[in-house]
Amino acid sequence: MHANAELITKFYTAFQKLDWETMQSCYHDDIVFNDPVFRDLQGWKAGAMWRMLCERAQDFSLEFRDVQADDASGSAYWEPTYTFGKTGNTIVNKIDASFEFKDGKIVKHTDRFSLYRWARMALGVPGIFTGWLPPVQNKIRAEANGGLEMFIKRKRLAPK
Repeated sequence: MHANAELITKFYTAFQKLDWETMQSCYHDDIVFNDPVFRDLQGWKAGAMWRMLCERAQDFSLEFRDVQADDASGSAYWEPTYTFGKTGNTIVNKIDASFEFKDGKIVKHTDRFSLYRWARMALGVPGIFTGWLPPVQNKIRAEANGGLEMFIKRKRLAPK
C-alpha cells in the first residue's frame, strides 16, 4: 500500500474511533478542506471542524473503502451513520473524498455528497420538499459554520 493510502486509512480509522487528534495529525498545516456544507476551511479551522464533529457525534459509526493514492493525490469512499442532534433523525451519508498531499500529509481534502439527500434525512418531510432550494441549503451552511465558530470560541481554539 502506498504511504499516502496508509495516511488516508489512518485518517478514517481515527475517525471511526472519534480520535480527532490523530485526524488532525494527518493534515498539513496548510490544509484546505471543502464539502457542500463547510467550504474553504483552511489550516487549523479544518482540524477544529473534525474536533467539533467528533465531540458532538451521537450514535456514530463509519465505514470506508476504495482507498487509493499515489505521490500526488488520492481518493476514498466513506459512509458515516449518526443521529442528527437537532431532529433526532438518522443520517447515512455517502461521501466521495479526494485528497492532495504535501510533505507526507494531506494538504487538500474535498468531500462530495448530495446536500439535498442529506437535508431529506436530517430534516424529514420539510427537507424532502425544500432541501433542494438554495436558500435552505445556504441556511444549513450558515448554521453549521456558525456552530463551528461558537465551538472555536467556547473551546478557545486558535491558530498554532
